[in-house]
Amino acid sequence: MDFSLFVHMERLTPDQPHAVLYEEFVGLAKMADEGGMRAVWTGEHHGMEFTIAPNPFLTLVDLCHHTRHVRLGTGTVVAPFWHPIKLAGEAAAADLITGGRIELGIARGAYSFEYERLMPGMDAWEAGQRMREMVPLVPKLWQGDLAHEGEFFRFPKTTAVPKPVQENGPPIWIAARDPNSHQFGVHNGFNIQVTPLWQGMEEIEKLYGHFDDACAGYKGERPKIMLLHHAYVGKDEEDVARAVGDLRRYYNYFGAWFLNKRPISNGMISAISKAEIEANEMYTAEKLARDLTVGTTRQVIDRIRRYEDLGYDEFSYWVDSGMTSERKRASLARFIDDVMPVFA
Repeated sequence: MDFSLFVHMERLTPDQPHAVLYEEFVGLAKMADEGGMRAVWTGEHHGMEFTIAPNPFLTLVDLCHHTRHVRLGTGTVVAPFWHPIKLAGEAAAADLITGGRIELGIARGAYSFEYERLMPGMDAWEAGQRMREMVPLVPKLWQGDLAHEGEFFRFPKTTAVPKPVQENGPPIWIAARDPNSHQFGVHNGFNIQVTPLWQGMEEIEKLYGHFDDACAGYKGERPKIMLLHHAYVGKDEEDVARAVGDLRRYYNYFGAWFLNKRPISNGMISAISKAEIEANEMYTAEKLARDLTVGTTRQVIDRIRRYEDLGYDEFSYWVDSGMTSERKRASLARFIDDVMPVFA
């Protein structure tokens, strides 16, 4: 099994300087590179201090100067916010600048907060349809001289410039959840990225089942599937319990952003009280301790072994959590030093 790091800048309070947060972000990426992880993934979000990532290509190009070996992936660009010509060109340019290290993860997006601001009136269904029309065009634009007449995009014969370094272009990953999205990704020859969010083994098994079913009807080379999941390797049970508390707070804010009903000022959502967190039964400490990839070294190894046995090709350690940089680094170090060698 391969391992990667999924990471963003995240700002919890106005007194945190963005420059410091970026330095901490780069430090985590360097740890992943030096520790032998396969890739670093960072995504696209707009107007949210919760996840600071307005252009992943810009970030990945900078990371290539701080790292040597690790692959650099968009995890993910939000398809409806892009034109296929622009996406193909920027991905190819990033591949050129990074020496052929780019991987292109693409999703339909999830936050109605962002849809309202970048594509007013668009809903998740239309976002998905835009993605399905757009993504197959990207590798064709890398090949060159593509004309297209579709529902959402129309353009005369066009070639993405520059050309990617990698033969056939950067590998493409589709963020998939329902069976149809797995079918779309697999049957177009794309890899699949799934996240069960706060849900546990039952959801992880179901998502793999959708992928496996899609592969059964596909005649080409079997794509890869990556599991993105929150992880934490604690030094002891007390440390693990503290991490679960942090992740409980994180998911309450994640859910609030997703629902898009809470007041937002200067990119920050209004504070969620301890009482509100305690009253939210969706993210109880018991559920998160059971369902996330958190625990002592032995417990985390056992959980990842189950994912490997199912057939997952890659586990991506989701480090965004609202924890301090020191605690993120300590857990990641334990993951690299004590967990990854077991799967070497």
